[in-house]
Amino acid sequence: MAKTLSDWLSWQATLHPAEIELGLDRVRAVADRLALERPSRGVFTVGGTNGKGTTVAFIERLCTANGLRTAAYTSPHLVRYNERMRLDGAAVDDAWLIEQFECVAAARGATPLTWFEFGTLAALNGFARAGADVWILEVGLGGRLDAVNVIDPDVSLVTTIALEHQQWLGDTIDAIAAEKAGILRSGRPAFFGDAPVPAGFESAVRRIGAHLSRAGADFGYAVSGDGWSWRGRARGIENLPLPARADAPLLRNYSLGLAAVEALEPAWLNRRAVEAATTAVPPPGRFQVVDRDRRWIFDVAHNPQAAEVLRGRLLELNSPGPLTVVIGLLGDKQAEGFVAPLADLVARWFVCSVDGARGRVDSDLVHAIECIVGNRATAAGSVEQALDAARAASEPGGTVLVTGSFQVVGPALSWLGLY
Repeated sequence: MAKTLSDWLSWQATLHPAEIELGLDRVRAVADRLALERPSRGVFTVGGTNGKGTTVAFIERLCTANGLRTAAYTSPHLVRYNERMRLDGAAVDDAWLIEQFECVAAARGATPLTWFEFGTLAALNGFARAGADVWILEVGLGGRLDAVNVIDPDVSLVTTIALEHQQWLGDTIDAIAAEKAGILRSGRPAFFGDAPVPAGFESAVRRIGAHLSRAGADFGYAVSGDGWSWRGRARGIENLPLPARADAPLLRNYSLGLAAVEALEPAWLNRRAVEAATTAVPPPGRFQVVDRDRRWIFDVAHNPQAAEVLRGRLLELNSPGPLTVVIGLLGDKQAEGFVAPLADLVARWFVCSVDGARGRVDSDLVHAIECIVGNRATAAGSVEQALDAARAASEPGGTVLVTGSFQVVGPALSWLGLY
């Protein structure tokens, strides 16, 4: 009997007893059986704590503007699983996915794969069969032992590094940095998009033997008036149009993407292509502002570093009225560290439950939030129930922020009819 996409995804969740098991041996064994052919023009692998999806999308747009056939892999998704895999900027359809799932199932044999590993191999198999010129791959968790790292990148990028996923990656910045540096390769270009560079990352670079370029030292950007400029190792571009939301975190990601592309093929940094990539709409859910009956702000920030960035953006936006927040977090996220940077900006919090093995129920999260904000947090049930409560409690024209997880922002975009 033929399986639907939903059937396939449910079945994959039964193949391994753990949701996450880091390691490449099982993934590499199946990848070898699939005999994956590399793309003709190169592979970018993007890791880091925050900004990965935005950086992947920027490089993807830049390569597409140069007439290249692109393949991009990101995770997690907002609404539909298909969003994780794009060819020439468009999400693949169900039939494409099912075809790749069948190939991976045949090659797997008795090898146990996690849900993420199965999907990653399906993406890589499909990209190879599609004959894409360039692959842009986002690391799922960490780097060194993530399934994406089964592919050797031509260029490695790490956006930022902060404390996250400590139960898998380590309890210190340096330990996490060493794990994320695992996507680097000896003798190949690598880029770090923030400053300063953690000592653990520098040490890993030396051990691996990669050629590291650092933001602010080897490449960077500057804003002047209504434009910005970029400089790389061998060239620069002046008077670029500013993106619609031209703040420092976004321009750092774009600058990092330009530096990585310069290392692979400088000719792709022609002005037409760079301007097209710069002025395109960023991926949804990244400080996405929608003015309807309320000002709705959607942001997938889910860790303390991202909360600091979110705070800065909220202050710059200067939205009307008291701020109402709809929030849900996975169980492994630092609730107190996420809430603290936002606490003085928020009048009321509506907390929703997040489903799944790593989910967190609303009452548990309310307790954690109340340690920071007092009695301003309310357990609201599902995402939709929390949105209804936020709408009822806020004034027309007021501002509602939806944040904390892809699993909150995605359903909220659907609830408002935006996705």
